[in-house]
Amino acid sequence: MDIAKCLTVIDMLCAREFPAGHGRTEHGESGPGYHIAALQTSGDFWEDDGTEREATAAQYEADRDGLTERLTSRWGPPQRFSLRGVLLRTMEGEDIQEPWSRLSEHVPDVHLWKAPAPDRWIALGVSHGPGELPFQLLGIVTEIDPP
Repeated sequence: MDIAKCLTVIDMLCAREFPAGHGRTEHGESGPGYHIAALQTSGDFWEDDGTEREATAAQYEADRDGLTERLTSRWGPPQRFSLRGVLLRTMEGEDIQEPWSRLSEHVPDVHLWKAPAPDRWIALGVSHGPGELPFQLLGIVTEIDPP
């Protein structure tokens, strides 16, 4: 993982205006009030017996933790925010705002900071796609409070 590149992407997302509609960007996706960037993406696991997937999951968590250390020097220790309850609330029919609703489908938890200027939330999470799908280290910048 290239930590300097990841920090550059996060800084860019913090400075970028939010779009009026949903769409893809060069780093991921954006919508009203949020940006989500894939900072790192693994290969898929079609030919894996589960061993490689497990090792990759551990590496992506370690990469997130390494990036967390760098962001902690900027904004202090993060909150660890579970998205499992958000997923349950969404499944029960509650209308949860994006990006939180979509993230809860494949990101179990995030490391979360509130940046004072501009007034935005910054989060790091690891996307755990089902089965053979790749992992992604995600950087999220949003003005929408966590639910």
